[in-house]
Amino acid sequence: MPMKGGNTDGYREIDRWGRGVGWIAYPEETMQRASHAVVGDDGGVWVVDPVDAPGLDDLLSEFGDVAGVVVGLDRHKRDAAAVATRHDAPVYVPQWMSGVADALDAPVERFGGELADSGFEAVRIRDSGIPPWQEVGLYHPEDGTLLVPEAVGTAEYFCAPGEPLGVHPMLRPVPPRRELSRFDPGRVLVGHGAGVDTDAAAALRDALDNARSNLPGAYGQALKQLLS
Repeated sequence: MPMKGGNTDGYREIDRWGRGVGWIAYPEETMQRASHAVVGDDGGVWVVDPVDAPGLDDLLSEFGDVAGVVVGLDRHKRDAAAVATRHDAPVYVPQWMSGVADALDAPVERFGGELADSGFEAVRIRDSGIPPWQEVGLYHPEDGTLLVPEAVGTAEYFCAPGEPLGVHPMLRPVPPRRELSRFDPGRVLVGHGAGVDTDAAAALRDALDNARSNLPGAYGQALKQLLS
């Protein structure tokens, strides 16, 4: 399987619930880049870290009109500008995230502690220069949805054997416990792989608590994926 992209007959839908849906545009890729659309309190559809795919607009229209497209990680510009332009919507970037806005060929809006009027709280997960890593999560307290673009994931190279959710291999020595352990989500959506909607809070807690102790198994799994 290719690490990224490749041939596809269409996206694979993931994570559907009453207020949102996710998709993987290239289902056979190793990276399992996941994108999401969530409905905010304002009734608008907020598209997060999209990888474009044929038929995507039909999927989004099931939930309403696109209010904005969000870049959740400085490396996740993906197809944000293309999707935003097609829907005549701006791309939303955190106020503190650098090096992203100027690279987007679309109007950009900045946001702070909350994503506009969506009801989603913005969570600064990481803002680091070494290694370069700027990541914002989104949390809706009433819906119980926590969206984490990169720090945790379910793709095989994120997880040690037996883990339903794992910390990114680069963050396992220093997992983002302070930033994420305060949440008790009913659903965890991730930027790589399908989300977790069964015992999600326990899965998140275990991923953070066991990131270091499960590091050898996780690194072995990641190496296996790179060599396969």
